[in-house]
Formats: sequence, structure tokens, C-alpha cells
Amino acid sequence: MKMPDEPTREKPDTNWIHYGVWEQVSNLLYSLPNYFETELVIKGINATEVFLVGSTFSSVVETQVVNILNSLRSIWDPDHRYAGYTFIRQTQTFPDVLLKHFQSGDVIFGIELKSWYVLSKEGEPSFRYQITPAACAPADLLVVTPWILSDVISGKPKLLQPYVELARYAAEYRNHYWQKSRFMQGKNYTIRKPPMNNCHPYPSSKQEALDKAEDDKGNNFGRIARAGILDEYINSLKEQDYLGVKIKYWIALFRAIMETREDVEIERRISLLRNNIRSTVNLSRSDAFIEILDRLENLWQMIRGLK
Repeated sequence: MKMPDEPTREKPDTNWIHYGVWEQVSNLLYSLPNYFETELVIKGINATEVFLVGSTFSSVVETQVVNILNSLRSIWDPDHRYAGYTFIRQTQTFPDVLLKHFQSGDVIFGIELKSWYVLSKEGEPSFRYQITPAACAPADLLVVTPWILSDVISGKPKLLQPYVELARYAAEYRNHYWQKSRFMQGKNYTIRKPPMNNCHPYPSSKQEALDKAEDDKGNNFGRIARAGILDEYINSLKEQDYLGVKIKYWIALFRAIMETREDVEIERRISLLRNNIRSTVNLSRSDAFIEILDRLENLWQMIRGLK
């Protein structure tokens, strides 16, 4: 069997009547961290268990995204052409957010939101994205919102730059990766589609619209981060500084703590991490380098106290 070609991104036609508002909102999504606010404060829990608040935080993000986009109406609708439309949140169905007319019910496009706790030991998003491509309208978007705590192990959640992708393309790429990788391994690559009557944009909560792998004992189908589609974005994010330390080193620190309970082994890994940082820091900036090491040491001592 010959595998189909890798899918290509197909943005909405520029002649589409709603292209302008779609493009404005798509660009605004990258600025979500500048507007995001929450009263949620996380403290007093084991630093390695912060990810457990993920489901609660996902709900907060969905609500906030709706509020933020509606508050920025003057940017995406400066001429008041869409006065009858508003962003709304919907639960238990795809996608999470719709730009919808409050009287006619007409939907212009939707946004599926996925949260990612950046310091999880996986070092990549672990969510599953299983919507069938046919249930995605051409303008629908998939948005991954990475977050971290303001003081690393406590404080308020803060958003980092999101990942924005066409929802249909992401679904097609996921299926392509799964089938190609399984075929090359000589394994069952069949993907079961939902009923045809459900394969349309904006299915109801009662309509099953997910693709499912026929042979998936590890329950890995849908983990699009493993498909490579986010690689460039993830690598770029890990190179960013947070409180003076590259995010990839924060991840390495938390992974060292989560993967072993032995203090001696953890200290060995922390020492290795220090050496890795030493090899990448410009030694002429000795003051900054010492500050980074002190911050890592202080964080490690704080985490030990919470274990």
C-alpha cells in the first residue's frame, strides 16, 4: 500500500467574506498572554504535582479566551460589521469556542483550546486531539496555550506564547503520521472513522465525531506532539528565558525530581544540569551566571522542603 502524501495547510480563501475578521482574530491569539488574568493562585502543594490542576486551569483558559476576545472587539471588528456576533464557550463538544451570531446561530469559525503545563516531565504537550478532519471547518483553529506558575513552583498561572494551527490540518497530519509510522513498523494502521452523519463542522455533544485507531493498546493515538507537528514551536519555546533560566533547564530540573525519590540521585542530576548550563552561558556574564545557579539551588531547596 502506498501512503498518501503529507497533508498541506489550506487557509481559508482570501475572497471569503469573513476572511478579514478571521485573520484579525488569528493574529490576536498570539497576544493572549498580554491580556490573560486569573485569580487562581496555586500554593502549598508538591511541586511535582502542579500538573494535577491542569483540568481546572483548562476551564479557566477557555473562559478567559472568550472574555479576552470579546473585550478586544474594537480590534477585530472596528467597523461594527459583526455586532450580532460574539465569542461563546461550549462544553463537551468540538470546538471549545465559537464566533456565533446570538440570534441566527450562524457560526463563522471555532477555536479548540488545549492547555499545556510547560514543566511537565514529558517536555511536550500530552493531550489527545482526536476530532475527525471532516468535523473541522476550513477556518477552525487549534490553539495550544502553554502555562507556567509565576514563581515556578507556586503563584498564579501565566500564559506563554501559544501555538496556533488550522484544526483540520492538525487532524489530517495526526492521521498521516499515525498511518505512516504504523505501516513502516508493520503494524495495524487502520483508523476508524465516526458515522458519516456526524462528519460535519460543529457536531452536537451527542454526536460522536472522533477518529480512533483500531490497534492502540498504548492509547497514544491523538497525541499530536509525537507526530512532530509542534517540534519547531516546542524547541523555540524551550529556548526562551523564564526568571533568568531557559525553560529547557526548568524542565530538566523538574524531570530530575519527578523521576527519582533518592536525594543523592537528584543532587547528581542537578550537578549535571549545572554543568550543562555552565557550558552554554557566556562566562563574561559571570554575575548573571552566578544568579542563575543560585536560583536553581534555592528552588531545589524549596522543593526538598515540599517533598
